[in-house]
Amino acid sequence: MASDPFSHPNSSSSSFILVGVPSLEAFPTCLGILFCSSYIIALVGNGLVLLVIGLDNSLREPVHCFLGMLAVIDVVMVTSIIPKMLSVFWLNSKETGYVACFVQMFLVHSTTAEESGVLLAMAIDRYIAICHPLRYQAILTRQTIAQIGLAIVVRALLFMVPLAGMMTNLPYCHSRVVPHSYCEHMAVAKLACVDPRPNRLYSVAGSSLIVGMDVAFIAVSYGMILKTVLGKRSCRKALRTCGCHIYTMLLYYVPGIVSIYAQQFSSGIPVHAQVLLADVYLILPAMLNPVVYSIRTKQICQAVLKMLFSRKVHAWLHSQCFFQVYA
Repeated sequence: MASDPFSHPNSSSSSFILVGVPSLEAFPTCLGILFCSSYIIALVGNGLVLLVIGLDNSLREPVHCFLGMLAVIDVVMVTSIIPKMLSVFWLNSKETGYVACFVQMFLVHSTTAEESGVLLAMAIDRYIAICHPLRYQAILTRQTIAQIGLAIVVRALLFMVPLAGMMTNLPYCHSRVVPHSYCEHMAVAKLACVDPRPNRLYSVAGSSLIVGMDVAFIAVSYGMILKTVLGKRSCRKALRTCGCHIYTMLLYYVPGIVSIYAQQFSSGIPVHAQVLLADVYLILPAMLNPVVYSIRTKQICQAVLKMLFSRKVHAWLHSQCFFQVYA
């Protein structure tokens, strides 16, 4: 009798079955509409940002480069999970190939690490622009920005390549059913025939190091910004800017941290709540980032209006555009 190919670690003929959202399988249409709407909003918002930055030659400041990086990462992130989620909810196409599952896992977790790195780079960019404005152009040259972007990608790869290697070499001879809406690392690792604790420890340690380091430096950057502007005329504007950015980062980091530790360790959080939390922390920032970081930027706001409307309408709308976060 032929052996089950699923018991061999590198078999491309195997597949996994994605449940979607456990305990909520009775609501596929509603879940599909929710995630499809989120996907469209994220694609339109980030696509508009990339289009404007690409077409307008005046948008070549360091902050615009970081905003472009953020938009690309968000598009890749949501595209790696939502189309398959919609096929699960609407077409009942729950099966995903062995290779496809691990490619999705690699994209999801590497883009989350990259997004965290870009958020850190943007916080440092704002610190230099506000606290050292005369040295801004000298510090953040094109070469420096390219090096920062390369460092962000390399860091994500250094974290994900070993994890991907560990995951693909595990023998999966138990159930093929993944109780998740995408191939989340620990949800898949739990299906292995061997103890997944080495993977779990590596994932927790790596995620904690990346997130902890980035959050610490972001907090220091914004703390220095607030210290610099306190008592000045621009204090209120800076507080609004920092408050908006911090709120958005909390929407990204808090659900992400809770999701990571809830998946890794036994917790009283229901499985469907864990899955929804993991979905929210990937999708919600991709929807909000174009508005919070890009459309609220004065130069990008003006460029969008110029591209979308005639000159007369643009002149009127420009007078109404008070979103001048990056003045």
